[in-house]
Amino acid sequence: MQTKLQELTEKIYSEGVEKAQKEAEAILKAANEKARAIEEAAQTKASAIVAEAEGKADTLKQHVDSELKMTVSQSVAALKQNLAEAITMKAIQPAAKQLFSDVAFLQSIVEKVVKGWASTQTMDLKVTLSENDRKEMEAFFKNQLAAEMNKGLELSFSDGVKSGFKIGPADGSYMISFTDQDFTNFFKAYLRPKTSELLFGENK
Repeated sequence: MQTKLQELTEKIYSEGVEKAQKEAEAILKAANEKARAIEEAAQTKASAIVAEAEGKADTLKQHVDSELKMTVSQSVAALKQNLAEAITMKAIQPAAKQLFSDVAFLQSIVEKVVKGWASTQTMDLKVTLSENDRKEMEAFFKNQLAAEMNKGLELSFSDGVKSGFKIGPADGSYMISFTDQDFTNFFKAYLRPKTSELLFGENK
């Protein structure tokens, strides 16, 4: 009797141990599978983060490259334009200043403009010259444009006019400027593209 009891006890113990081992193995297996799943998810997420970061880095690099190319292109264009303008101005400006400092030239162009105006407009006209040219131009107007002055042509002088002259209706509603700077700007608009073409082989 005692032997059977012992055998039963050993059997129950053995079955309990075996069951506990199986449960432990199942728990361990589940834990390992869960850990593996967590690790795989973490690796997937990490890969996605790295891919996103690389994508953003590529986009940023492309943007920086584009901005850099545009900046360099604009800088080169500005440099070419400034160089062409400097060379053009060096060619035009001294000649224009010299031309408008020539009293005979100034008298000739004033006479042509006044008489041309008189042929199409009323003589209610005002000519403003540089104060520096007062002596020569007053004598010229009295001698060469006396008839026009008798018809209403008005002559004035101003320190604000550095060279050349300004002309317009006596009421001052508008004035047309003929100065060395006006002619410089006029010729610059035509010569700068040609200068660019000669310097850089391009028409700008």
